[in-house]
Amino acid sequence: MQGKTLQGKTALVTGSTSGIGLGIARSLAAAGANIVFNGFGDLKEIDALQTSVAQEFGVQTAYHNADMSKAGEIEALMKFAAEKFGAVDILVNNAGIQHVANVEDFPVEKWDAIIAINLTSAFHTTRLALPAMKAKNWGRIINVASVHGLVGSAQKSAYVAAKHGIVGLTKVTALENAQSGVTANAICPGWVLTPLVQKQVDARAAAGNLSNDEAKRQLLQEKQPSGEFVTPEQLGSLAVYLCSEAASQMRGMSLNVDGGWVAQ
Repeated sequence: MQGKTLQGKTALVTGSTSGIGLGIARSLAAAGANIVFNGFGDLKEIDALQTSVAQEFGVQTAYHNADMSKAGEIEALMKFAAEKFGAVDILVNNAGIQHVANVEDFPVEKWDAIIAINLTSAFHTTRLALPAMKAKNWGRIINVASVHGLVGSAQKSAYVAAKHGIVGLTKVTALENAQSGVTANAICPGWVLTPLVQKQVDARAAAGNLSNDEAKRQLLQEKQPSGEFVTPEQLGSLAVYLCSEAASQMRGMSLNVDGGWVAQ
């Protein structure tokens, strides 16, 4: 068990009721941070999740159901976090959605929704978190991009555009705050077996009349040389490291955790 290096800090993790966001939230809680959860899901399950994380790690937790495609709701989320815990010390922009289609067939409303949730929401949370971070001269902004912030894949125009945008936003945020105690970095995961990716596995299995295991194997084989999924826990450990003093000169980085995907 790691030390409570983040005791007294508050972390807001968007899209944290499942998958990567939940893995990062749990790791930050294990390091002592209070957690503001955000995301969709059954309210009873989310309530149980909050309680279990609070009890397991001895931290305080809160939840806000802001729709990350709406600026007004994001403002309400940030205000809620500040009222609850004083300020957001660690901001993890993780909320994301996906749609797969060729550019000429891509539904315009899907493009707009993906850009809003995967990119614009991070601009809103960042602009609202920065004043308090700068006042304290300490803050960590961690943007969960993707290998698709570094390379492209067919049929993912909106997602790839949004994730490349997140990498750019990360660099600018880091540069603007380079002489302060506020850092901004991006984590770029490869395939992680999240509910979002499981849907793609299921679709592949159905289309090819394959077993789920075979569909997973094929998915990994195409892109991820290790042949293994990245875990939310691995990404969580990296997030905790980025919050440490050891990482205080890591600024504007895009750290791919991808089983060798981008090395090819």
